[in-house]
Amino acid sequence: MKIAVHLDPDVMAKKAAERATQILRDAIERRGTAAFVAATGASQFNFLKHLVAAPGIAWERTAMFHLDEYIGMPADHPASFRRYLRERLTSKVPIGAVHFIAGDAPDLAAELDRLNRAIASSAIDAAFVGIGENGHLAFNDPPADFATEVPYIVVQLDDACRRQQFGEGWFKTLDDVPRRAISMTVRQIMKAAHIICTVPEKRKARAVKACLEGEIGPMFPASILRTHPSCHLFLDKESAGLLRPATLAG
Repeated sequence: MKIAVHLDPDVMAKKAAERATQILRDAIERRGTAAFVAATGASQFNFLKHLVAAPGIAWERTAMFHLDEYIGMPADHPASFRRYLRERLTSKVPIGAVHFIAGDAPDLAAELDRLNRAIASSAIDAAFVGIGENGHLAFNDPPADFATEVPYIVVQLDDACRRQQFGEGWFKTLDDVPRRAISMTVRQIMKAAHIICTVPEKRKARAVKACLEGEIGPMFPASILRTHPSCHLFLDKESAGLLRPATLAG
């Protein structure tokens, strides 16, 4: 894992977007297409802002896979991740193929089958992710399933995860936060050739420390990123504030 710390969170996001841009360009140049996984949440605001402004990406030759979505939530709900990505990504650049998760699909089994078949036929060049306040990766809350090879599964959201979503202002009350979601699995995320992980803000500092300095395992789901051959972790001063110097030195 390569760790980069920047004093300014916007600079951090810009550097992450520059690395992501290079990965997508290289994949398109090498084989004519690129596929990537897009995350949502507060950690991705500035990253996506810089990514869609980056020059030289043939977006029409890319395919986007959605990382996670609440079950039962309509696509136009203010907290819907489909709405988030439409507003910040897919309406900004002409992505060739967009694979959204329909969390409100009437037949969840059929929706999971559709998603799993779609991603099974694609080599993923990059996964853009964050780390949750409870150490989650996508919506894989602790203890996360590190074993399943299925690309997308239904998960239960723990209380810490739901409090984070409420605290970020996506819902009026904690009771409004859904208790279930469809999430890309840990093993599927790890199949990406490259992972770009952006983690700003002080509220993520404890999770960052646990995932980088604690035991690698399901209780700290994002700790698995330490085993990936090409994971680039971008932190700001506050999210890196609890790390030992030895950790930052690699």
